[in-house]
Amino acid sequence: MSDLFEALVLGVIQGLTEFLPISSSAHLRIFPELFGWGDPGAAFTAVVQIGTELAVLIYFRRDIWRIGSTWARSLVKPELRGQLDARMGWYIIVGSLPIVVLGLFFEDAIDRQLRSLWIIGTTLIVLGIVLGLADRYGANDRGLNKLGLKHAVLMGAAQAAALVPGVSRSGATISMGRALGYERADATRYAFLLAIPAVVGAGLYKLKDVPGSDNPYGWGPTLLATVVSFVVGYAAIAWLLRYVSTRSYTPFVVYRVLLGAGVLLLVAFGVLQA
Repeated sequence: MSDLFEALVLGVIQGLTEFLPISSSAHLRIFPELFGWGDPGAAFTAVVQIGTELAVLIYFRRDIWRIGSTWARSLVKPELRGQLDARMGWYIIVGSLPIVVLGLFFEDAIDRQLRSLWIIGTTLIVLGIVLGLADRYGANDRGLNKLGLKHAVLMGAAQAAALVPGVSRSGATISMGRALGYERADATRYAFLLAIPAVVGAGLYKLKDVPGSDNPYGWGPTLLATVVSFVVGYAAIAWLLRYVSTRSYTPFVVYRVLLGAGVLLLVAFGVLQA
């Protein structure tokens, strides 16, 4: 029963943090350590994220269907290729390539060395400051209708930085989007859409490791956490999109810096094991 309770808590944490620019992978590494449960592992983290991406698929189902169908039809109908939805299909594909290639190339380091709390604490602080600066000084004069291939590649490269726990997929993509002048709501929406191929692909790829030594939880707790993360994550998407339409990312920046500093202090004084 303890495994199921832990999985329930971790599912809630994943659902609450996946879409906020505060790094769900960092929280799934930090809080189990604080609770004395140990590192749930990269496989558990990747698979549980499938739940939150399912929430994205359902929440943005109309956008996804429109983009996917227009992109597919544009392959045989040249007159559709100039439409935003057709181009968006290519932007998501091209923007996903950096994280896929780097994720496969550095898989071992991502699963082990980069999960150090020294690294996570540092990236929480550094990327929090980056997000704050980008949000404060971004021009805020672009919508997704102005998205081009160059910017799609740049935001895809930023997303790839989230292979390091503590960076945050949404936070890195939003930071680049804001730095390029995209409005908060549009940068956030694109970050959600861009994450779908990478997160679902990583989760399916890591399914093979669920019953392995890198995952202290078996299939039952992992599936429970995935379902819980879906339910909580769906609510988090709606809340965040409403929030960023009128407010800045400053509270998330402050939270990241405080959490990162706290983690580094706890590790330095031996309260947590890096």
